[in-house]
Amino acid sequence: MSQSGRPAVLGGQPVQPAGPPPWPAADPEVARVLQQMAADGSWGRYHGEFVPALTSQLQQFLDCEHLLLCSSGTAAVELALRGMGVGADDEVILADYDFRGNAGDILALGAVPVLVDVLPGTVAIDCALVELAISPATRAILVSHLHGSVADMPRLRELADRHSLPILEDACQMPGATVYGRQAGLWGDAGVWSFGGSKLLSAGRGGLVYSSDAAIIQRARLYNQRGNEASPLSELQAAVLLPQLARLAERNGLRSSRAGTLRGLLQEVDGLSLLPKADSGCEPGWYKTGIWYEPEAFGGLSRNQFAAAMRAEGFALDPGFTPLHRQISRRRCRLAGSLEQAERAGNQLLVLHHPVLLESADQLQLFVQAAERIRQWSAEILRNE
Repeated sequence: MSQSGRPAVLGGQPVQPAGPPPWPAADPEVARVLQQMAADGSWGRYHGEFVPALTSQLQQFLDCEHLLLCSSGTAAVELALRGMGVGADDEVILADYDFRGNAGDILALGAVPVLVDVLPGTVAIDCALVELAISPATRAILVSHLHGSVADMPRLRELADRHSLPILEDACQMPGATVYGRQAGLWGDAGVWSFGGSKLLSAGRGGLVYSSDAAIIQRARLYNQRGNEASPLSELQAAVLLPQLARLAERNGLRSSRAGTLRGLLQEVDGLSLLPKADSGCEPGWYKTGIWYEPEAFGGLSRNQFAAAMRAEGFALDPGFTPLHRQISRRRCRLAGSLEQAERAGNQLLVLHHPVLLESADQLQLFVQAAERIRQWSAEILRNE
């Protein structure tokens, strides 16, 4: 092994010296509107033209009349649950592998998260286990689409209707995605997006609740009114989201193409593989692309060690979520059966941040090159830990 080939974590030259691509990406239209608002003072107004314009554009984009802009994706989940009537001592079923904030919102309402496992090899909630977890206290089902994997929404919709339960569909990672022929979020009684700083549509912070049921949005809106909006989206945030929304379909298409390229490349890389390809009629979003990691294929390097070595090479690769049952007191949640698959995901899943998927396919070749370099030097990396 030559010194010039040493991985960056051992002092070598990174494969990608410039590091991960920045996000949000430079956008002349965003820059123009920010300069305009700075000049005319509209950036500081409570009310103006941009929030109504964004509302109108989102209604057209989603083909959904009833929606509420708010301060974050986490706020959107809470408002949606309140709009569904979830309250103290109710149960809300969700996957054990999910974003911590979703369980936090349930707990904030005085309700109980009921944790069920995901399907083997994926991070999609297991519909059969959802049905088994339903109890007289169940008030709603919360389902997230994560890491390029989508839940079986037709099956979930059927069982939810049979049990007269509403579904909150978390599409924070997948704005503009298609799930079994519908926009992500529209299988549910309500859907949510996030406009957080790292998201596919970024305003630093921000969120959206949308629903075909006017009553859900009305209840959420009434809760949000405290003499003024308690969790508003600002004019400044709306202004920078408008040009990004106009490019969302184009960028989603490019990310999808690059994800397909990465899937093909990883088929030749022992120990790394993308989550299974989504079914026909689905076009996922690619915010944090899920990659299974097998430590035995990399000389026993742990997932976290491998991720750190890849970050040193210039790639935004991180561990996935920690399962919720490891983060919440057993006194505050209900575990509905074995959580073996979620535990596996919590131990072995990596996530690749999306900006690289808007770059040339050559960047993905470099990703594979970096992984193979780390494999070659894995024994020395372990010795230097």
